Amino acid sequence: LAADLDILSTHGLWKYCSVASQRWHRRTARPYIVHPEGMLESWALRNARWKKRMAALVYEHRHLRGAACLRALCEAEAQSIRAYGMRNPICVIPNGVDLPELTERATPAAASPALRTIAQGRKILFFLGRLHPKKNVANLIRGWKETLDSHPSVEKSWILAIAGWGESAYEQMLKALAAMPSVVFLGAQFGGEKKAAFHACDAFILPSLSEGLPMTVLEAWAYAKPVLITPECNLPEGFAAGAALQIGTSPEKIAAGLKQLTEMSDDDRRARGNRGRTLVATKFSWPRIGEQMRAVYEWVLGGGAVPQSVRLE
Repeated sequence: LAADLDILSTHGLWKYCSVASQRWHRRTARPYIVHPEGMLESWALRNARWKKRMAALVYEHRHLRGAACLRALCEAEAQSIRAYGMRNPICVIPNGVDLPELTERATPAAASPALRTIAQGRKILFFLGRLHPKKNVANLIRGWKETLDSHPSVEKSWILAIAGWGESAYEQMLKALAAMPSVVFLGAQFGGEKKAAFHACDAFILPSLSEGLPMTVLEAWAYAKPVLITPECNLPEGFAAGAALQIGTSPEKIAAGLKQLTEMSDDDRRARGNRGRTLVATKFSWPRIGEQMRAVYEWVLGGGAVPQSVRLE
């Protein structure tokens, strides 16, 4: 941090950057903004709880309290920040995504070699994310199996494609749980592979137990795909706009959402996906978010009227 900066933004908690930003602030007397990225949500705080309590005592509480503003990705995260005891100003500004051109449609074969061999005209339900207990992939697989047990015809018309990365032992457990022909693991998907998978899929699912604001859902909407998400994904706008189906976190409740999806007409799925793309264009596009963040930076540096995104209470 040797550069002559006017303001500093720190993303994430429980890391060396928290200490570095405090040192920079003491040396320069200039302000910084902290982006907790969902790390003060109750589920996240319970994970490695004692390590985080120690880190909070040593440096993280001081880092948070010294911030000129804390940035929450959604109203639920703002409430989590207040529940943690922080009384700083909070700006509520989501993350954003780019809107891709949708003139060219990728085929399932373009998404991955595995999809080439098993899709064979079937529709694709796509999951993308870390293979971690928080993402609840085990219950997704159980819910998928429950759906096939009660509605065997689904296996002839849909596949579940799981893309992600995680610890080897956990990944092997998921693969053993998913030992059925209609489930395929794609491995990590980045860049062109990820874009091709979003183009190729027919719907996206994220049954998470906890999120800040999940970028993968915004990406699915940007590609005009309907999504199935839990309330814990913190995107109530999707339910209100008719762009998302609400699911629970248990296998039974996930299966209920899968039944809705698989019984929906192609036109209804496309309509939901299009509503999601419109939602991204109006609320989650980078130009809009850039304007909101610039207003916060200017307010922190120069005062003036409090930006609309900022909560003082």
